Amino acid sequence: MAIFKFFKKIFSVTEVSASEPAASSLASQARIYPRSEHCISRSQISENALKVLQRLKKAGFEAYLVGGCVRDLLLGREPKDFDVATNASPEQVKQVFRNCRIIGRRFRLAHVFFGREIIEVATFRGSEPEQSDQQVIHEDGRLLRDNVFGTLEEDVWRRDFTVNALYYNIRDFSVVDFTGGMRDHANAVLRLIGDPEIRYREDPVRMLRAIRFAVKLGFTLHPDTERPIYSQAELLKSIPAARLYDEVLKLFLAGYGVQTFEMLRHYGLFAILFPATDKCLATQDHDFPRLFLIRALENSDQRYADGKSLTPYFLLAALLWEPLQWAAQKHLQHGENETIAMQNAANEVLNRQIKIIALPRHITQSMRDVWFLQNKFSRTVGSRPYRLLEQPKFRAAYDFLQLRAETGGADPALVDWWTRFQEADDETRRKMTTPPKGGSSKSRGKPRRRTRPKPNTQQ
Repeated sequence: MAIFKFFKKIFSVTEVSASEPAASSLASQARIYPRSEHCISRSQISENALKVLQRLKKAGFEAYLVGGCVRDLLLGREPKDFDVATNASPEQVKQVFRNCRIIGRRFRLAHVFFGREIIEVATFRGSEPEQSDQQVIHEDGRLLRDNVFGTLEEDVWRRDFTVNALYYNIRDFSVVDFTGGMRDHANAVLRLIGDPEIRYREDPVRMLRAIRFAVKLGFTLHPDTERPIYSQAELLKSIPAARLYDEVLKLFLAGYGVQTFEMLRHYGLFAILFPATDKCLATQDHDFPRLFLIRALENSDQRYADGKSLTPYFLLAALLWEPLQWAAQKHLQHGENETIAMQNAANEVLNRQIKIIALPRHITQSMRDVWFLQNKFSRTVGSRPYRLLEQPKFRAAYDFLQLRAETGGADPALVDWWTRFQEADDETRRKMTTPPKGGSSKSRGKPRRRTRPKPNTQQ
């Protein structure tokens, strides 16, 4: 019979038999909300998630829905995915489900596959002894520790926010709350579990998650959760660049880009993620850089709301557009021609940025395409407009030009010309690209007759 200890820093030590029913073992420390006191219905839960919960229960294990899915169900939202927590080890989960694969190295998880849907099953996480040799302080101040298996009571304190630490119990359809998450949920407050300074040192990305959840849920940050962010923002510099790339996509491509941008700047986190852009914003001229960024974020938010596809490179190109202009201007002042200046500036800006956020090569190449096509829009005579129209990234570059024109960074008449050119028939296009009589043009040569390219629905 297994014996567990409650988390020492929060509660006094109490020993309970692990074989007792879950409700009775938690009653003294957790608030149990019966089915009549919450709004979660099994009809809202994925059938496959219910299968996992029921089969684990039938096999004699504890099984709970946990995390964001419980939080979203309480808000009346449709969860993106469903996560299960259990006292079964990954190997035991695999014995119950043939369609299971164990993943992870530092902390193993079980993925149960149902076609395209994956139900993630995690064994309860435990806490190490206070003097564990596994706890390490990194030179940058982060607290490192390995994950170990534990009990439900210990698992609660390894989660980040109280509203993410609510457990839906399949045995009696109740919600188990150790941390006051239901109260914070009702008050629309986002609160870290435990000491916020320690939790941020354990994982500085929690600061980004706090911003993301607060914006997404419409919650306010609890003062204790908010206060350390100002002084600990620098810890983000220790996070691997590849992980920050994933976090940036979650921050800006989830339909709340404008609000997220404002909050990140308020807490000094945007300056860590995009230092060159933040520097430009601090010395902006006539508010153009900020207006352009806001417009680009609004455009992405609207596309998300309309269910349209979002491409990371477009927004990232907008985020780094002003640093690119600054760098290109310096190269022009040293006598480089426009094309070489833009290429060298792009190399400098991207090389600095990928040290912070690991932008994949296909992303940076697409950003370059959008950037370099901007100057080519001014060439509206001869065969060049036809060649530009056939570029794979033409549509994204055209949309980028539109945003620039809307915020004073490009000529609206030029956007109007390209709008008409795309929709015109061959004869109208020929007239639009014919050099004026008695004039001269850098674009010479008779334009070839071309069929209109298929419209690109993606940015």
